[in-house]
Parts: sequence; structure tokens; C-alpha cells
Amino acid sequence: MKFRYLPLILCSAMAFSQNIQNNPGSNHGNKFEQLSTILPTPNVYRTASGAPGAQYWQQRADYNISAYLDEDKKNLRGSETITYYNNSPDDLDYLWLQLDENEQSTVKNSGYDFSSTIPKMTTDQHLKSTELPAVDNGYGVNLEKVTDAAGNPLNFVVNKTMMRIDLPKILKKGEKITFKITWNYNIPNRMVMGGRGGYEHFDEDGNDLFTITQWYPRMCVYSDFQGWQNHQFTGRGEFALVFGDFNVSVNVPADHTVAGTGVIQNLKEVLSPAQLSRWTQAQTSSEPVEIVTLDEAKKAEKSKSAGRKIWNFKAENVRDFAWTSSRKFIWDGMKVTIPENNNQVMAMSLYPKEAYALYRKFSTKAVAHTIRTYSEFTIPYPYPVAQSVEAANGMEYPMICFNYGRTEKDGTYSEGIKNGMLGVIIHEVGHNFFPMIINSDERQWSWMDEGLNTFVEYLTEERWDNKFPSKRGPAWTITDYMKLPKDELEPIMTNSENIARFGPNAYSKPATGLNILRETIMGRELFDKAFKTYSKRWAFRHPEPADFFRTMEDASGEDLDWFWRGWFYGTDPVDIAIEKVTVATPDMDAAVPAPREAVLNIDKPELNAFEDISKIRNREDKNISFYVDKDKTAQDFYYRYARGLEKVDTNKTFTLKNDRFAALSAKEKEQFRNIRAYQIDFANKGGLVMPIILEFTFEDGTKLTDKSAAQIWRQNEQKVSKTYYFNKKVKSIQLDPMRETADIDISNNIWAAEGSTAEPTKFQVFKQKQQDAARGASKGQPNPMQAAKK
Repeated sequence: MKFRYLPLILCSAMAFSQNIQNNPGSNHGNKFEQLSTILPTPNVYRTASGAPGAQYWQQRADYNISAYLDEDKKNLRGSETITYYNNSPDDLDYLWLQLDENEQSTVKNSGYDFSSTIPKMTTDQHLKSTELPAVDNGYGVNLEKVTDAAGNPLNFVVNKTMMRIDLPKILKKGEKITFKITWNYNIPNRMVMGGRGGYEHFDEDGNDLFTITQWYPRMCVYSDFQGWQNHQFTGRGEFALVFGDFNVSVNVPADHTVAGTGVIQNLKEVLSPAQLSRWTQAQTSSEPVEIVTLDEAKKAEKSKSAGRKIWNFKAENVRDFAWTSSRKFIWDGMKVTIPENNNQVMAMSLYPKEAYALYRKFSTKAVAHTIRTYSEFTIPYPYPVAQSVEAANGMEYPMICFNYGRTEKDGTYSEGIKNGMLGVIIHEVGHNFFPMIINSDERQWSWMDEGLNTFVEYLTEERWDNKFPSKRGPAWTITDYMKLPKDELEPIMTNSENIARFGPNAYSKPATGLNILRETIMGRELFDKAFKTYSKRWAFRHPEPADFFRTMEDASGEDLDWFWRGWFYGTDPVDIAIEKVTVATPDMDAAVPAPREAVLNIDKPELNAFEDISKIRNREDKNISFYVDKDKTAQDFYYRYARGLEKVDTNKTFTLKNDRFAALSAKEKEQFRNIRAYQIDFANKGGLVMPIILEFTFEDGTKLTDKSAAQIWRQNEQKVSKTYYFNKKVKSIQLDPMRETADIDISNNIWAAEGSTAEPTKFQVFKQKQQDAARGASKGQPNPMQAAKK
């Protein structure tokens, strides 16, 4: 290749690039075709822009419920009055309700079996679960009475976890109906039987902690896109629910502390004067105040009251109601102000003494941080309460969620337990937004709440601590899943019940995809506006996937159909390779094969070892602050150690700096005799198209980064080339240097010039660090991370 006239062309530029298509139009698939043939046709209910249409409607249900908790018998009795509003354009002759507790029954459950093999060890549970015919284990809902408002019996049919009420007359559009149900069920030991609700027994003190969830017959959703959502509850796909107002009274032992969805109406009747005084103090405090103290909880554990108390809660415009009850609870709270709407929220936590050293220090502050951060990225938090309850699990409901995080008996805890607790609190509190407010159909599409929530959880963890070891969100953390064989993968757009690897599919992959959109494809400003628009449009409504996809494009001006098609509807991974680099000078051609023995055998790193692009940009953004940097009470041993403030005899860590080359001097611009052309040939080996991001390292040590949008692949989805002209020699080229595209094979991402070697990547540096640490450990040097600290 000769270009002796090139200096005349480049007289005012440092570097030029050019796209070259090999056989334009060949190997052209459908990766960039529009989704119009896949998405539902827009209509008067849901528009092509992704917004609710002019005639959008949804149903409503108001509940008045009374419950009685029998602690000794582990039984719950309840009665409810439901007022159901038919806002649809349709006349209804029956109603569907959910009986979720039937999933715990051996004879009333959904009957969705899994394939099974002979276990290595057989237990009594295995034998009981395979008895033929099935023997009733005594669990599930017992319906005592179903009547209209006047007490007249209504005909009903129970089909496993669903119940149909046949109406005596048609419920016409615009009408409402009031009916009553009385029921009871035996509360399962959820630590043994599993499930989201039940009780946990503490052998040490003989007490129980009740989490009462999916506990009352609940209305199914009737919608414009599906009609009745009455798919069976199998324990996997969660819930589709109707908004309404709740008035709930729970009758519990007098020494129990109770928390639930909404606001307690009778605090004077259920709290002591001292507790009521501390409650009043907490309402204006910027630090958590113990309402029920550790000493009071310990004292209550020692004796069981024979008396009873009724706690009354009210909640407006919520889709569900859950509650918890135990004499073991410590209860603390503080006031939080949401800047976007000036909403004054009570952030609160309840926890047994087994979690005191962690929850007292972190939980309520994490609740406050979560609702503030989610409010920034979605909609302002609208409810008056947000609560975290330590119950050795993780599950979410409006204004209340159940989490884990217990210490050792001496109050110490590991960094892993602390971070796990913070992560689950942020995640479950975040569910107040997805799906409690932006009310998607969890039974059909788990990713619409779990995936979107996990994404904002990642943003919130970053705002808590820039060094937080987030497991889901950074692009490089999803690659192990995406490189699995195709027969072990399903598209994200798969029904909840049919997903084999539920966690990566419903949580990690959609969250990672949204982070790639934000950081790499759309940019933060466009993405944040579009995501907030979706949240605002569909708050207190029932969105579907098409509403999300269309809104993200409508509000950003970006055609993202290629991304939805590949990331959400497909299973192809990202594997873009530098296949060949051709170097040309004014006097000679030089074809250099690539990669030049640049195979990297990289061990899987620690989650906090790689500085992903989000962490770097967050530190560079002067408008962003991190919670733990401001709150000294949150700066424990692990915080100090990560910042070199804790003196520990251990191996030194590496500090990496990005020395990005921005401009050349005037003298260098005139040195055209050194101009070289670099044609880089890329191969799409994985199938999923992505932007091409390159980092050039020059012989003088400077660096330059360039990015081509994914549309570079639009005419040839398998092979593309790009040519660059530089007036100095390139030492090495690295594809996707910050690992922000989820490329599953980085061994084919590096090219080095003849006689040169590529600089070690951050992962290579980390690998060397790990090897050095291992050698140090073998010599008896201590590892501080193996010790739990207070």
C-alpha cells in the first residue's frame, strides 16, 4: 500500500480513521431489523411511543382485613371485605383471586413438578414428598365463607392456587362489587419448608419471628393486554396485583412488636409511654433512634404474655400488604426527606438481637440512602414509610421488606456478611419502585422487576461506596454466564416459570444490559432521561416489555431495536476479535497477523478487584458523593483497610492510573514522515453486535481511545474493518480495554507490533497480585480479610 500524498491530506489532523466494509451487504442477517413484527400493535390503551394511551384503564380493589395470629398453634385466621371496581370497558361475569398459600399444600399446589433424580442422601422430607397418592400435609388456605356484602353465599371454584367467584349478576363496566371472605391456614416453618412467608423458630430462647406474606385472598389483575392474569403460583414467578387502599387490623400477643405496609393508626394503644416518646423523637431525627430498645427486646424474650393487642394499619394506593410480628424485635427509625417532592418518610428497621451489631449500625441508613437514590433515578418516593426487617431471607412488599444479616454471637461480622446485608437491603427496599409502584407483571416477566431493580440497586451501591463489590451490573461480571453452551441459556424474554438459570437470566443479564446502555451505548444523560421517563409514565400502572422498549427509544432518540433483539430476545454472547492488523507506511506494506501470542489465561478475579467504567466515572463526576465517605459511623475496618488507613502487614496492592493521550504538539503534527496506516480487521465470533472500543498505546507511552457505534456492523454482521492514520508508531491495540461490552473472550482482544509486547491489562496485574499474595500466605504473612471485625 502506497500513500505518498498522505501528508497533504493530514496537514491539520493528528489521526484519522476510516471504516472499510468487506463485501458490503454480505453476511447480512436481521440483527438491525426493527422489532415491529415482534412487539404488540400499539392501540388506544398503549401507544407506539411507549406511553399509556388516551383510553388506558386499570382495575382497583380496596381491602378491609382483620387477622388473628395464634402463636401457639401456628395458625392465622382472617376475614376480609373487598370492594372491586370494574374500570375496564368489559362486562365481567366472574372474578379471579389468588390463594398463594396453597403452594405449601401437598394436595392444593400448582402441580408444576421438576425433573428429579435419586439424591445422594435420602431424608424423611424426600419420602414424604413422594408419597403416592399425596397425603394432605395440612397446609394451604381453608375457605370458611365467601359471601356478598349482605351475607348471601357466592358460588366459587378453587383451582389449585387460584379461586374463581361466579357472580350472581354481570358486573358491568363502571360498576363495583363488595364481597367478603373468611379463611384460615396453618403457618409453615419457612426455614424448613421454604417459601416467602411463615415463621422462624429460635431454639435458644424459644421464640418465633413471623413474616406474614401472600396471606389473604388477593385479586388477580384483569388487563387490556391479557384479560385475567390467573396463571398458577408455583413459587417461582411472583405476583401481578391490583392497586387499592388497605385498612388492616392484626390481633397478636401483647408483647409482640408488629410492622406492616402503611402507617400504624393506634400507636398510643400498642406502645408504652417511653416507646411512644422515642417514636416522636425518631420522627425528627437524622440518626436512627431505638423505639423498642435492645434491652426491652431481650426482656420480652424471657416471658410470653397471655394478653393480646390489636395493631391497625392503613395504606393508600398500594398493590399488596405484608406484616411481621415477634417479641424479639428491636425497632429503630429516623426521618428522611426526599428532595424531589419534599416527602417526609420514616425509614425504619426491625431486627432480633442476633443481627443487632449490623442492623443497628447500617440498616436504617441503607433504607434512607436507597429511597433517596432511587428517587433520583426514577420517581420521587411517594409513600410515608420504608422498612427493613431482618428475617434471614430476602423478599419485598410495599413499604416493608425482609432481609438477612446476622453477626457472630460476639457481635463480629465478616466483610462478606456486611456487604451481603447491604446489598439485599438496597435490593429489597428498591423493590418499592419496581414492581410496587411501576407495577409490572412478575408472574409473566421476572426481568421487568428483578432486572430493572437490580440495575438501580447497582447504581445505589455505587453511591453508597465507590468500592462496593457489586456482583451484578458491571459488564465483565456477566461473561461466565454468557459463555455457557446455548442449550443452557434462554432469552431474557422468557416466561418466569421456564427459566433454568433464574438468577443470571432475570437479575444479572438485564441489569448488565441496562448498564451497558447507560455507560457505553447511549451515555448517561440520554439514558437517565429515558429511564426516568419510563418510570414516570408507568408509575402506579401496569407496564409491559414493549412499553419499556418503546419509551427508552422515544425519550432518547436512539434506535435500540438491535440491542433489544440481541440482548433480550437472543442468547448470543459478545465475542469480537481483532482478527488481523495491516500496517502500511509511505514506503512499504507490512501485514502483521493478530493476535501475536496475546492469549491471556486470566483467573476469575475478586469482584472488587477490577475498576469498572462506572466506578471510574462516578469518582470523576464532582456532582456525585458517596454515602460512606460522609458518614463516619459507616466507616468500619473494611472501609479503612480498602483506603490504606488500617495498618496491616500484608502485600502491597497496585494503584492503576489511566494516562489517556488527548493531543499532540504542533511539532509532532508536522512530522508526517512517520505517518502509518493501521487497518484493523474485526470478526464477530460471538454473534451479538456491540460498539468497537479501542485503546492504542504508542511507542512513546501515550494512549488514545476511540469508539465506533454498534451500527458499524449494520451491513456486515460478521466482519468489519477500520483504518486509522497516526504520525507515530503504535505499540499495541487493545479492544474493549475497560471490559464494558461483556466480551466473553479477551484473549483475542489484543494486538502487539512486531518486536513489542502489550502492556499488562488490569486483570493481568491483578493475577500477579494474587500470586504474590499466595506466596506471602505460604510464608506465614497474615491475610486481614480472613478476620471478622466489628
